[in-house]
Amino acid sequence: MKPREPPKVPCEVEMEVDRISNLPGHIMDKILSQLSLRDAVRTSVLCSKWRYRWNTIPDLVFDNQSVLVSSQEQISIKTKIVNVVDQVLLLHAGPIHKFKLSHRDLQGVNDIDRWILYLSRGSLAELVLEIWKGHRYKLPSSVYSCGKLIHLELFNCLLKPPTMVYGFRSLKSLDLQHITMDQDVFEHLISRCPLLERLTLMNFDGFSVLDIYAPNLQFFDIGGVFDDVNFGNTFRLAIVSIGLYVNVGYDQSMTLGKTGNLIKFFTQLPSIQRLEIQSYFLKYLAVGKIPGKLPVPCMELNYLSIRINFNDLDESLAALCLLRSSPNLHELEILARPEEQTVVGRVGNIWEEDYYNCPFNQLRLVKVVGIFGVRCELDFINFLLANSPVLERMTVKPASNEIGWELLKELVRFRRASVRAEIIYLDPS
Repeated sequence: MKPREPPKVPCEVEMEVDRISNLPGHIMDKILSQLSLRDAVRTSVLCSKWRYRWNTIPDLVFDNQSVLVSSQEQISIKTKIVNVVDQVLLLHAGPIHKFKLSHRDLQGVNDIDRWILYLSRGSLAELVLEIWKGHRYKLPSSVYSCGKLIHLELFNCLLKPPTMVYGFRSLKSLDLQHITMDQDVFEHLISRCPLLERLTLMNFDGFSVLDIYAPNLQFFDIGGVFDDVNFGNTFRLAIVSIGLYVNVGYDQSMTLGKTGNLIKFFTQLPSIQRLEIQSYFLKYLAVGKIPGKLPVPCMELNYLSIRINFNDLDESLAALCLLRSSPNLHELEILARPEEQTVVGRVGNIWEEDYYNCPFNQLRLVKVVGIFGVRCELDFINFLLANSPVLERMTVKPASNEIGWELLKELVRFRRASVRAEIIYLDPS
């Protein structure tokens, strides 16, 4: 007969059943960090050890996942969101390192001023304000007192700081989208962030000249309408994506005898590794004198993406100069601007002049998108195939299905310097 096992004492049964109550503190904190703020608060019903654990989490995110609203009335939405944020901040019992407010139904409200003032007195390292509705939200002066900020992200905001008070000495990452500020505010803001490593500017107004003086800058992503861009002491800048959203008509006669934009732009970028030239920025680079090669080649550039109008002679010459000046290019993406098919200047076959004289000894991947199969585009493809001895794959995606068969016949005729080169044709989506 099997002997009876002694009954387990209540504490042993409790430990076996309620194992989640006995998790180490750092494991509990890790679990909470993976939850939305709403779910983190709901863990307080699990047991006594979890009841107040949520109110020490250092990262507070108030978004549509954290704050659920069902009413369509803006007043009710505002009241609920404000009450939730107020309650969380009131009950919070620890340092707040990150504060993110990004609720799609919230307009800029005065209560945000209170919250930022409260946060500025602590050790806030990351602030994200995304105001999705209404007019630009004017940042309160207290935000410029957040001296420990490392990351600042603003969407739909107006920056008018107190005179000579702005600047974030510890800031490493700045992301500004749909923002308004004056020219002098922008210049002072960038120059007074000495540790800045990442800068994103998208859809801005109030300033049109981008003077970037940032000795530690490594990443720069910009898209908008501007007149000029100047770099100063940006020798560590490695990744640049830049798009000019309007086709500005530049008067070449005004730049005669002056250093062209192409040389000026690359003078302060000796460490550039990845470059994306988007929208109409190549037209900006083509203003002024276009050299055959840059005075100092881009030795570290390994990825290049260019949006180009092949029918524009100056843009084609600027692209050719950049290609000649990038001896270690590994990957190249060419995006044709389909809306521009009129010829600007006498293009001719500028690519034929450089057959066999411009080898791309490191180029392995090429992607050509949005072409119409016109002669200047085909000459460019022929030029790349003839000068890329280690090319592995060229992907071609035309703008229309109408030219597919004729384009294929042209492509297979071109001589390839690389015996391994594979040409892949993709149908337009």
